[in-house]
Amino acid sequence: MDRAEKAAAVAELKQTFSEVGVVVVTRNHGMTVAQSTRLRNAMRDAGATFKVSKNKLAKIALDGTDYLTLGDMLTGPVGLASSIDPVAAAKVVVDFAKTTDKFEIVGGAMGATPLDASGVQALATMPSLDELRAKIVGLIVAPATKIATITQAPAAQIARVLAAYAEKENA
Repeated sequence: MDRAEKAAAVAELKQTFSEVGVVVVTRNHGMTVAQSTRLRNAMRDAGATFKVSKNKLAKIALDGTDYLTLGDMLTGPVGLASSIDPVAAAKVVVDFAKTTDKFEIVGGAMGATPLDASGVQALATMPSLDELRAKIVGLIVAPATKIATITQAPAAQIARVLAAYAEKENA
């Protein structure tokens, strides 16, 4: 990797750190290509990314970002999982760590807030942004639905009474 490639890698990592809501640091102990591919596909499906980077370049990219606390976690063969949704990357990483013993969660950060491995696991149990949005919409729509049902009920009762009288007259 020449100097220009290193500068491009640092710029890409710095941009990633400035855009994401969470970064999870993982340690890889001899994962197979198939396992790495499965992890990357799961990340992509969840709207997250997984990158393996040189630790020195990642530490350089951390300067001037909220994720400066991750520098101490960058030792050995690590991977960086990140997503804009603070929960997406954590969910995928925790689910993947259950399937293989060659993958370990070191920690992470949500902006300037550092997370240890148990913090990442706790984050993974929370609902995602889309799930929270759906719950909020459901809560907003529920009263309107109840009001519409209540206002239609008297009219429906009157219609049933009139239909019963009409049937009685025709019989």
